[in-house]
Amino acid sequence: MNQKDPRKETLEFNKLQKRLRRNVGNAITDYNMIEEGDVVMACISGGKDSFAMLDILLNLQKAAPIKFDVVAVNLDQKQPGFPEHILPDYFETLNIPYYIVDKDTYSVVKEKVPEGKTTCGLCSRLRRGTLYSFAEKIGATKLALGHHMDDIVETMFLNMFHGSRLKAMPPKLRSDDGRNVVIRPLTYCREKDLIKYAEHKEFPIIPCNLCGSQENLQRQSIKAMLIDWDKKTPGRVEAIFKSIQNVSPSQLADRELFDFENLPLDREGNRDEYQFSEAIVSSTNIDESMFIDVTNI
Repeated sequence: MNQKDPRKETLEFNKLQKRLRRNVGNAITDYNMIEEGDVVMACISGGKDSFAMLDILLNLQKAAPIKFDVVAVNLDQKQPGFPEHILPDYFETLNIPYYIVDKDTYSVVKEKVPEGKTTCGLCSRLRRGTLYSFAEKIGATKLALGHHMDDIVETMFLNMFHGSRLKAMPPKLRSDDGRNVVIRPLTYCREKDLIKYAEHKEFPIIPCNLCGSQENLQRQSIKAMLIDWDKKTPGRVEAIFKSIQNVSPSQLADRELFDFENLPLDREGNRDEYQFSEAIVSSTNIDESMFIDVTNI
């Protein structure tokens, strides 16, 4: 049985931690997620991603060139068997301001969603509405969610395959009513890195048992697809994410994004580099007598 080398483990974790902090810092900078004087409401579900997000934000807060506050908030949805003491105890060890919001969305979801159907959609909407309202109540200027790069890419494929829409999760979002701004500091982070980080930090992770052992089968199918791609072609998920950052509306087909109907000819300006040389013309066996001389028209 191979024994782990503690020094090697420490070195690997330090590299991982540095990479995650750098990725979060870059995302915050690229999208201007956090500004001077912001009150960032870190929404903590009890899962690995939100724990990691809070941990990294608190570390970056100490070295950031700007001043901002971080407030941890957990929404207790009154799921049967939910260990109510875990998050308050954890927040106390960090010595940070926190709130536990009691809102029985569990009963609403169980009442509205037929047995056997996925609860994720309604649960998410109820949770979002509650958190938006609470952010206003405590004066939070940003709501930080723990979605990472894999979540964003998975969501894009979900919308493509099951909604016929080219849509993902933005790193920064203003709510429809303009009253809240959501940020996703883990936008540049891979889930596999967050799993390793959470294991090393030994966060007191709380599983979501609202739907028992039920999984969102569509998302799990896409997740499996991406994992397979990642094994066969490392870097593919990152490449897909980068494509979301480099959109060319004129090369798609959305008439709302690009005016395909009005594309007038304009031959007054300089010609692009696609002129035909005599060599090209002769090599294609084109009858030159068919060319029309337009120079004097």
